[in-house]
Amino acid sequence: MQNPRLVAFDLDDTLAASKSPIDPRMAELLVNLLDVAEVCIISGGNFAQFTMQVIDNLSEVDGTALTRLHLMPTCGTQYYRHQGGDWEQIYAENLTEDQKQRALTAVEETARSLGYWESETWGPILEDRGSQITFSALGQAAPVAAKTQWDTDGAKKTALREAVQALLPDLEVRSGGSTSVDITRRGIDKAYGMNRLAELTGIPLVDMLFVGDRLDENGNDYPVKAMGVDCVAVEGWEDTAAFLEKLIPTLTAASHQS
Repeated sequence: MQNPRLVAFDLDDTLAASKSPIDPRMAELLVNLLDVAEVCIISGGNFAQFTMQVIDNLSEVDGTALTRLHLMPTCGTQYYRHQGGDWEQIYAENLTEDQKQRALTAVEETARSLGYWESETWGPILEDRGSQITFSALGQAAPVAAKTQWDTDGAKKTALREAVQALLPDLEVRSGGSTSVDITRRGIDKAYGMNRLAELTGIPLVDMLFVGDRLDENGNDYPVKAMGVDCVAVEGWEDTAAFLEKLIPTLTAASHQS
């Protein structure tokens, strides 16, 4: 697709290093992209993480531009828009208390039985994000280097995801970031989020482009690819920046012609 009306991004390892603020180069590119297209960020992190990694690092951006930025934390189970000078939650597909407790119990017991419950961690291993339960093997604040080493081939996450899914047939269990597994309501993944985005913005999926680092069949970006949305695969934020440095001039030229 040459001229998408909306460009959607995963966050960790697509716009920024895992759990880290976006680089100034990426911040400038996002602000420039907002001048010529709608932008969505859809990722497993919660809203506070989106704020820390992205929003707080966007300089030279005005309120009008922010109205074109769509935030979908916790894999699209929540949706925020900038309205009236502040961020407002449009929807949240929250888990029930029973679902949360069963999810927390299942993932902890399974991680312990598989030997994946680590003693040296950085922050909580389990997090209740309202619409998503997240297991982070090394804790929420683990350094990138440690996370990269924990599961180099993805086998640990795959084994954990499959075992927990078998215990929670009514919920959705999927691989998240480099050391995480996410649990949401059944059928609610990034494809669900993209469909809701199309419904709420009036922008059809054929006019959207998705950029992500986990478009492989076991990745949490794959549902977007499987639904037929045009996708660009990257391996890190530097790849995304290089792609945007080519895309933005193309969109800018197209906007001047229209």
